Amino acid sequence: MGKVKKLRPLLVIEDDPGLQKQLQWCFDKFDVTVAGDKSSALEALDLFSPVVVTLDLGLPPDPANASEGLSTLQAILNKAPHTKVIVVTGNDDRENAVRSVAMGAYDFYEKPIDPEILSLIIERAYALYELEAENRQLLQQTSSPLDGVIASSPQMLKLCRMIEKVAPTNASTLLLGESGTGKEVFAKALHKLSARKNKKFVAVNSAAIPETLLESELFGYEKGAFTGANKTTPGRIELAEGGTFFIDEVGDLPQSLQAKLLRFLQERVVEHLGGRKEIPVDVRIICATHQDLPALIEAGKFREDLYYRISEINISIPPLRERNGDKLMLARTFMNKFARENSRSLRGFTEEAISAIENHTWPGNVRELENKVKRAVIMADDGRIGIDDLELNNAEQESAILLTLREVRANAERKALQRALSLTNNNLAQAAEALNISRPTLYDLLSKHGLK
Repeated sequence: MGKVKKLRPLLVIEDDPGLQKQLQWCFDKFDVTVAGDKSSALEALDLFSPVVVTLDLGLPPDPANASEGLSTLQAILNKAPHTKVIVVTGNDDRENAVRSVAMGAYDFYEKPIDPEILSLIIERAYALYELEAENRQLLQQTSSPLDGVIASSPQMLKLCRMIEKVAPTNASTLLLGESGTGKEVFAKALHKLSARKNKKFVAVNSAAIPETLLESELFGYEKGAFTGANKTTPGRIELAEGGTFFIDEVGDLPQSLQAKLLRFLQERVVEHLGGRKEIPVDVRIICATHQDLPALIEAGKFREDLYYRISEINISIPPLRERNGDKLMLARTFMNKFARENSRSLRGFTEEAISAIENHTWPGNVRELENKVKRAVIMADDGRIGIDDLELNNAEQESAILLTLREVRANAERKALQRALSLTNNNLAQAAEALNISRPTLYDLLSKHGLK
């Protein structure tokens, strides 16, 4: 027997019993669910997840007016913002039909119902939904080739290519960048792209562990080495055997431990605190800091010989303010992530919020943006994240100065594309219309700027 084709779910919201039966009969190519009022419609939306809905605006308890129908439309879009709602109205109610489209309905159709024409509108709605779903999936994928890195800016793609080149080697690597730029993410990327990927990635933050405990954490200790040392315990370096050892905030490493780390890098052996035995350890060392290490060397706070040992390869991670076009991509990615985690249905950002995201200098970088969006997802009330939800000031201006006309044009073009996609919730047809360009031109621009 051939495989039975599954019918697509269609929700018909209509309170007239006669019309209910007529529509069920007309739409035999769909898996039709009928609802006669707002509450049963929302219940059906939760149970069957239809992506296309037909909605009669005249619903009880006020079938003579459109108030209940418009309220139902708003509730549907709040619950499932990508749903295509086709509003069915009387021929004397064009004003409310147009109003419903302004609220987010896909289209409207005036009675009397011609099943053939209405079926064509429904088929077109399904086709558009599938196209937009595919586009949303593509847009949620990043242009970055590295796992965990969300970016499409030229600066970050160049950095990703550098990471790919360095990863297969055993060179000691120093990651430089402001707090919140994702240094540990890149350290993990170096590990995952290396021959050591099946071994452990062990990380330690020098600034987060008291100096009195840091030596035992790094190098381990023997039983009885100090009060409370009830058993011999390996250090973090030893635990990373065969893998990668990541030292974050290496600039905060006490000078007494700088000498011991230098010896390990030279000899590749560790000695437990209170022990005499040399233990060989095969690890790759990756360090990171937001501090200016040459300045610390000049001030006598960091060993110059250690600096050269840990920085066989230097990689600088640009701050978010210098990553052209990445702000909105990151914001949308975080919004989708936290909306799923908090069971929120959001349609995107308001125009003012988009402008604020673009103009904010983000001194806390990606970490600050992530925290702002997480709060906004929780606080947003009307299906879109506003400027107040983000707690940003739209008056801020970019401090970066572009040097060439080509850079100015490219940056403006990219921002216009991302703004249009955000405002239309990644609807390509509406984005092209908002930008006053054809869809083929929009595709070319998305490809040009790495947003496709």
